[in-house]
Amino acid sequence: MIFLMDLKQLEYFVRVADAGGFSAAGSGLQLTQSALSRQIKLLESEVGHRLFIRTGRGIQTTQAGAVLLTHARSMLDAARLAKNELQDLQADPSGRLVIGMPPRVALWVSPTLVRDFRQKFPNAVLSISEGLSIHLREWLIAGKLDVALLYDPPASPQLSYHTLLQESLVLVLPAKWPSVPEQITLNSLPSYPMILPSQPNAIRSLVDSKLAPRNIQLNLVAEVSAVQTVLALVSEGVGCALLPQSALNLAAKTMALQYRHVGPPTIRNRLVLAVAKAGPNTQLASGGIELIKSLKFSQFA
Repeated sequence: MIFLMDLKQLEYFVRVADAGGFSAAGSGLQLTQSALSRQIKLLESEVGHRLFIRTGRGIQTTQAGAVLLTHARSMLDAARLAKNELQDLQADPSGRLVIGMPPRVALWVSPTLVRDFRQKFPNAVLSISEGLSIHLREWLIAGKLDVALLYDPPASPQLSYHTLLQESLVLVLPAKWPSVPEQITLNSLPSYPMILPSQPNAIRSLVDSKLAPRNIQLNLVAEVSAVQTVLALVSEGVGCALLPQSALNLAAKTMALQYRHVGPPTIRNRLVLAVAKAGPNTQLASGGIELIKSLKFSQFA
């Protein structure tokens, strides 16, 4: 029975499951809710099971739906892989390479990477998805990305990592903050009112992982998800922040800031190139990875 399924219907089914509803999925697919619902009903008729049930928060998969969802993802991944490998047989490969990056990194590298990719693969499309490292890692494992740039990801048997850049975190202060030592010890950090990115931001996770074993508890006055907003608040004198030095490149010219090195020990974050070990082994993917590795990330830091 499963070999009679329509791949397009399986794609609709996966999109509805991921979106948690027909309306949200239909918007992304540019289909009306009724048209999408009709396709799901045809699929349910084909497999002989209900695939979704309605809840107070939308819809969720039935037991049969959960089983089919696992197979549907695999079938769609296999179809995409086959398409990519066939396209890769061309002298000038076409297709799409999807790369995930944190917003700050995308701001750095996108202009150069897109230009170089267009020169090397004029018939292909480079798609850049921005998000937090923790989410990008999940998307890469789920097959939604071909490649990802991640900050300090945990080890995974499904992924391989290549370090692109290591940076030291610095204490960022308002320009007029009085009596600031040239070097800030870890034990002195609690004396500074601190503004940090909120979890699950990679910078916040790194700071917490280094300070918690030393029983150092920061004087946290605010949590903000965007680094640019953190910098703006520091500039206004609301508090201080622990950030990679390169984050200061996001500061507007009107922001009055200063920074001091922290340590020892130095807190360093790591930017890595991550690829799925079972990911696409195509000319397009290999070429995109080599382009990323060729970028001089140290110039952005």
